[in-house]
Amino acid sequence: MTPKTPPVAEPDTTTTLTLDERVTGALVGAAVGDALGGPVEGWSPEQIAERHGGRVTGVVGPWYGDGWRTARPIAPYHKGDGHVTDDTLMTHALVRVYATVRDHLDAYAVAGHLVPDLMSRPRWIPELEAEALPLQRIFLAEKWIVTRLHYGHADPREAGSGNIVNCGAAMYMAPVGLVNAAHPEAAYAEALDVAGAHQSSYGREAAGVLAAGVAAACAPGATPASVVETCLALAKDGTRSAIEAVCEAAARHSDFESALAPLRAAVAPFDTVGPDYREPSLGARRPSRLHAIEELPVALGMLLVSGGDYRHAVLGSVNYGRDCDSIATMSGALAGALHGEAPIPDAWVKTVADASRLDLHAPARTLAEVAREVFVRDTARRRAHESAFAELAGPR
Repeated sequence: MTPKTPPVAEPDTTTTLTLDERVTGALVGAAVGDALGGPVEGWSPEQIAERHGGRVTGVVGPWYGDGWRTARPIAPYHKGDGHVTDDTLMTHALVRVYATVRDHLDAYAVAGHLVPDLMSRPRWIPELEAEALPLQRIFLAEKWIVTRLHYGHADPREAGSGNIVNCGAAMYMAPVGLVNAAHPEAAYAEALDVAGAHQSSYGREAAGVLAAGVAAACAPGATPASVVETCLALAKDGTRSAIEAVCEAAARHSDFESALAPLRAAVAPFDTVGPDYREPSLGARRPSRLHAIEELPVALGMLLVSGGDYRHAVLGSVNYGRDCDSIATMSGALAGALHGEAPIPDAWVKTVADASRLDLHAPARTLAEVAREVFVRDTARRRAHESAFAELAGPR
């Protein structure tokens, strides 16, 4: 078994990082976390340790080795060896929508831009090792967007109703938080609108809270604790309760090894999937005001356990198992927004970029540019409102 190692102390960069550095840290950090978690998704911490002779400490190969093509016929994807999954494909697709609209997004932007992007332009799909439409890789809960909006002609704001309630929308909402950097309330509201085309209930709520958390992590002086506090201030219903329970458990640990079981126990009452991730319970993924997706609270918990250390947060998320590619995507985005790209191991970044045939930095450059343009527009809109309201209110 791999010996426990304490998190490496990071320099206090939270007050000096630029917007570009935070956006890069978040998007590169999310993609690397996704790639590390992909090959062990769906398994338990014990199964992961048995399969790999200890905890996963970096990029690993497919769970089934060379038999990955036929091991799971419904999902014949090459997970592992540094390949990103649909989490990153969807994140980059959302960045492309921002690059086109160059302003805040809503559910109609999903219908008008994201759906055509998914179904009309072939791209390199790492897990398929081929060029294909992104639609051919995204899973059923994400195909729902295309079904409802392109074929079903649903109202974009309501298209998410009826879909299974999972982390499908939350997993790619980091760009919304980055465009609204240091303004979590705005990120929360925008993400709820965008995610309405994809999810309902606590799946949609998680998307809003994840975006808010990323926005909060971009604020000068932000810490893991301040990120969690912001998320708790905005989260509703079971999502808030789950974050509170998991983060209370996380506060008692400083090493992910000891935190794995307590974090799972804390989130279990709010999780509808049940103890066996591959055989969900009868109540799995149904709308509820009492429940929460598992991924977001655990990602926030790992952020606390690690003290914001990227490597520790992501490896904790990966070795947690279950939907660990999405958990590591979220914790990677949060830790990356807090500390930038510097703490992300260069070897991981290079391996993932090379294996996935992706420029991991290009989306960050694009999104930082868009965020600046949006801020200029927001400032002009705010000043116009201030002027109009002052005229309406008159002198005091």
